Amino acid sequence: MRKLHLLLPLALFALALGLVACGGSGDSDEDKIVEVIETSATSADPADCKELSTQAFLEQTELEQGAAAVKSCEESAEDSEDNPDSVEVSKVEIDGSSATANAAFSGGSFDGQTLAVALVEEDGDWKLDEITGFAKFDQQRLADSFEEGLQSGENALDPQLATCFAEVVGELPKDEAEEVVIGGSADPIVAIIEGCSEGLE
Repeated sequence: MRKLHLLLPLALFALALGLVACGGSGDSDEDKIVEVIETSATSADPADCKELSTQAFLEQTELEQGAAAVKSCEESAEDSEDNPDSVEVSKVEIDGSSATANAAFSGGSFDGQTLAVALVEEDGDWKLDEITGFAKFDQQRLADSFEEGLQSGENALDPQLATCFAEVVGELPKDEAEEVVIGGSADPIVAIIEGCSEGLE
């Protein structure tokens, strides 16, 4: 999967689904879906942004709209730092031109998490359409990933601010954590950062 840039300028969640090709014509739909998810997790090809994901998926994961979401994806595609070491796909369910699956991540920004994803078939190709939630939620590992990611890269935060952010995420109920990570809006992220900034003044 393309890296999920759920943390936008924070470059933490580059939530990660992108694909290279769906395989040979003899592959079943389930095989193609598994390959889309697995390959997208390690893809560094900007072309995969549009080939493997719908516009809705790009807008959710890039926290941008329209052409800006595509551009953000393409610009960040070659940065593989937060890619997982591996992704295990399970519970693939297909209903016509729609499908769902679980993607369990080892390594990267979503280490230890299992994401539930939805896909759609467009012109014979399966594409990632939405991250619908956490199928398995390891809150402490998510908080640790935030803290580490927010202190690295060009947009690194002050260590105290990064620690505060991680602590807040580590105490959120699952539904609120989902809103922060996969809600498709930067507002909850900004609100936490502003709150932490005020607390450190």
